[in-house]
Amino acid sequence: MSATTYQQAQREGQDVVRAAILDAATHLLITEGPASLTVRRISAEVGCSTKVIYTLFGGKDGLSEALWLEGFARFERRLLAAPPGPDAMTHLRAGIDAYRSYALDQPDYYRVMFQGGVPGFTPSPAARQEAKRSFDLLVAGVRRCLAHGLLHGGSDAEIADVLWMAMHGAVSLELAGFFDRAEGEQRYRLLCASVLSPFLTGDVPDARCS
Repeated sequence: MSATTYQQAQREGQDVVRAAILDAATHLLITEGPASLTVRRISAEVGCSTKVIYTLFGGKDGLSEALWLEGFARFERRLLAAPPGPDAMTHLRAGIDAYRSYALDQPDYYRVMFQGGVPGFTPSPAARQEAKRSFDLLVAGVRRCLAHGLLHGGSDAEIADVLWMAMHGAVSLELAGFFDRAEGEQRYRLLCASVLSPFLTGDVPDARCS
């Protein structure tokens, strides 16, 4: 008899159990809809008792917030892993590429984070503050480019905001199936380059992302 997801994760520790439950819940939410996001349904999918979920998350509301935060935690790790490159602009562009790669690699979590994957869920102020760290990385990347004279003509928050709006829009269309992977990548980089172009100084001859 093969081990359940829970039994396999249990051998590796509580953090792995928690991640397995969150992954199963996110997958159920996207593939079967919000009605599937019940403690009983998730426990059956993972192969654990409902008590395990109540102990780890405190019920459905706690699980919903944990799903949202898990998505942002994974997102933050992906952005932090972006290669630094030889200068601030190269690092910023690596972060822009990391945004898209995360969304395509983790579409279920991306939908929970940014596309209302859990209807009726409102993150707590503390959760919002924790999630904001990932956006602060983009602001910090823009700030470094401004400090090195590679960007000008706007504040770090203003430039980061318009970049984020562009990245999110492009990725959302790609996830919805409007572009295949190769075309989506080309369009994404062209859009990011177009957004950055008005802020570039003469010290950055190539406006194209990556």
